[in-house]
Amino acid sequence: MIGQNDTDRFSRGTGRPRVVIVGGGFGGLWAARRLARSGRVDVVLVDRNNYHTFLPLLYQVAAAEIEPEQIAYPLRGVFRRQDRVSVALAEVRGVDGARRVLHTDGPDIPYDHLILAPGSLTSFFGVPGAAENAYTLKSLEDAVRLRNHILACFERASLTEDPARRAALLTFTVVGGGPTGVEFAGALAELVRTPLARDFPELAGKTPARIVLLEAADGLLTGFPEQLRTYARDRLALMGVEVRTKAGVAEVGPTDVRLGDGMRIATCTVAWTAGVRGHDVAAALGLPVGRGGRVPVLPTLQVDGHPEIHVVGDLSLPEGQNPPMIAPNATQQGRHAAANVLRLLQGGKAKVFRYRDKGAMATIGRQAAVVRLGRFAFSGLWAWVLWLFVHLAYLIGFRNRLFVLVNWAWDYLFFERSVRLILPRVAMDDAVCEAPPEVADGADAGAGNGRDAEGAKGTGQAAS
Repeated sequence: MIGQNDTDRFSRGTGRPRVVIVGGGFGGLWAARRLARSGRVDVVLVDRNNYHTFLPLLYQVAAAEIEPEQIAYPLRGVFRRQDRVSVALAEVRGVDGARRVLHTDGPDIPYDHLILAPGSLTSFFGVPGAAENAYTLKSLEDAVRLRNHILACFERASLTEDPARRAALLTFTVVGGGPTGVEFAGALAELVRTPLARDFPELAGKTPARIVLLEAADGLLTGFPEQLRTYARDRLALMGVEVRTKAGVAEVGPTDVRLGDGMRIATCTVAWTAGVRGHDVAAALGLPVGRGGRVPVLPTLQVDGHPEIHVVGDLSLPEGQNPPMIAPNATQQGRHAAANVLRLLQGGKAKVFRYRDKGAMATIGRQAAVVRLGRFAFSGLWAWVLWLFVHLAYLIGFRNRLFVLVNWAWDYLFFERSVRLILPRVAMDDAVCEAPPEVADGADAGAGNGRDAEGAKGTGQAAS
């Protein structure tokens, strides 16, 4: 945390324009890289964490496939050789647009241009109980907490002789049939069917683990071609995942999930991947908030009336556009805002942003993925290989790429997950629900629980 006596470091001028970037996610990091390469400005990157998280692989941390540090990289390490880039570990408190000063929990940071890229939070769409009882996948802390909980459920199930309680502990519900939900359901199915089945022989022949994927729409992976959506559903079914479409969630309780049609699924684990909304920092900065919690901006990504403030990534809603809240959009907007800043500093005009849809992809376990590239759509082994290559290429840091590749290879060759650790140790009574489930009328067997007492709400950005 920055102390008040460190203010001089940010108030001392160098004669060069200063660009302050809020957020070290995809939008902020790509903007900072573009500005650093120009050599014409000083950059201050402000984030509450000292690392960048590769969010597309966050679900693999929750599924015990890779370590959390393998998808994170220190921000200072990224810019170690850039003497005009500073990193400030701080919380944003507000902005004085008239004086062009960013307020933090440490010093005030003056700026000539401000790029806001704080990311997004989990959207629960007003579903009662979801925020209190569901696990989210928006940060490293969320992923580790969910991994701890899943493993703790198996540990507790191995100790109970109550079939109903055991069934509850081994029922895992994933809400949201977008890429994150589909990928997590597939990874979780592989985790419980092979590595955990071998780890817990005492559960063999007893209540099997269940994975239920709920999607409110009429199919999975909205926005993908129909043949890919069908392939994903069929593949998940082969893996033992119970896929339920047109299954909107009406309420998430501490011991169950209730659907809009009255069905009740008793479960100890609800993983919520159903959607995102703009980060709350917009309200703290006094910016207008529109649809989805996003800030309406000009087509150039500038705030109307404040051309020196640029909003990028999940928080940005350009006039006349509705770009998806995903990493490719954030990186494109980050680079575009940085280029506009350089144009404006040279006396030019900011250019209009247009999102370029380069395609989409999702993996569904080993040797299975779906890929959409323009008019081309394909699935299966080669789609999976392309998915692996793309995600490795965009990871920050050679070490991270190497260790993720090793973990993937180990899992592929030996059907083994190397990260089946509960860290820090979770007290069993706090990790899972203790109360046995009530018998549900016409509902599924099992019991339920929300998160542990500490819980977590999503932070950062991701797409589902």
